[in-house]
Parts: sequence; structure tokens; C-alpha cells
Amino acid sequence: MNIGIIGAGNVGSVLARRLNELGHSVAIAASSTESPRLASAAAAAGATATTAVKAASYGDVVILAVPFTAMEAALNSDVVGAVAGKTVVDVSNPLTEDLMALEIGHTTSAAEAVAGLLPEARVVKAFNTVLAPNHARPVLGGVRQSLPVAGDDPVAKRRVLDLGTELGFEAIDVGPLSTARYLEPVTGLLMQLGHRQALGGEIGFALARD
Repeated sequence: MNIGIIGAGNVGSVLARRLNELGHSVAIAASSTESPRLASAAAAAGATATTAVKAASYGDVVILAVPFTAMEAALNSDVVGAVAGKTVVDVSNPLTEDLMALEIGHTTSAAEAVAGLLPEARVVKAFNTVLAPNHARPVLGGVRQSLPVAGDDPVAKRRVLDLGTELGFEAIDVGPLSTARYLEPVTGLLMQLGHRQALGGEIGFALARD
């Protein structure tokens, strides 16, 4: 599958590498094609470094791995047109600058805001509940991390569920895109546990069942 990733930071770079290892063809973009981080991420992942518009045009699935505060700037009119009709995965969390609280929530979510910016795309929420380094480690302490996936389009959601499973997570359909209102605070809790409770970054969540 061709996958476009917009964002070459901690999450985008790891997902690019993992998806390339699984045999997908990845094009990755950053805010500037001259970004050293983009060059490093592309080289480490075996991905093609390109512009956001070209990454969006290239991907059958497009992953938005940019901070929520930069989302509107990243989704210019050319990118919006390029992702029309495509599966777009929002991995952002609307965290405050200190990472300890949410900028928005309760009655909406970052995912719903992204869907509003991309009215012709099929937006799915996923990967936001996994801390950045742990996208390369789906199993922590012998326990497979759960990967909640929310979306309104069943075909798009199925594609993302399959990608999550392929990456080694326990991908779980959690319902419509509005469920992101419950998923985004999960990362806030993980940050609280990791930093304020000093549990470190190698933590994640799993759904227990009987």
C-alpha cells in the first residue's frame, strides 16, 4: 500500500519506519523539504522525503502526524484537495504546552476538528493513545497494547484497523469519530503517569477481557 505521512517528528518517523519494514511504500513530509529532521526520518525509514501535497497525493492512506496546534497550517488548500475521498488518520492530541492538560474536549475533539478541515476526506482517529517511542514496541512487558480506532466511514476504519493489527497492536473498533472525545484524554493520563507519577515512557494501555 502507498502511505503518505505528513509530519516527520517522533510519531511520524517511527510509523514511517515500521510501515516500510512491513513492505508498504512510504512518502513522508515535514513543514519544509529542507528540514534536517525530514531528511533523517526519511533515511532511517527508507521512505521518500517530499512535500505535504505530494505525500497526500501519493498515499492510499494519509497519516497526519503533526501537533494539533499546527494542524490548520499543515492542511492548506492543496493538501485538502489531495486527500479528498481518501482515508486520513489523525494521530494528534490537543494537549497544552506542558502536555499535562487538554486544550479542547468534552463536546468535541481534535479528530472532529480535523474532519471539519477535511470535509471530503474519510477521517479516522488512531495511534494517538500510544506514546511516541512505543509505536515501535506494540508489546510492553509481555502485554499487547490496545489501539482504539474511531471513525464514521466503515471502509476507512477497516483499513486502519488492519494496519494497526499488522503493526502488532490489538486494534479495536471503538465506534464513531466522536469517540475521539474519550480517546484523546487517554494520552493526557499517560503523560500524567509517565511524568508526574514517574512511571517513565514505556507504558501503555490494554483492554482486559474474559
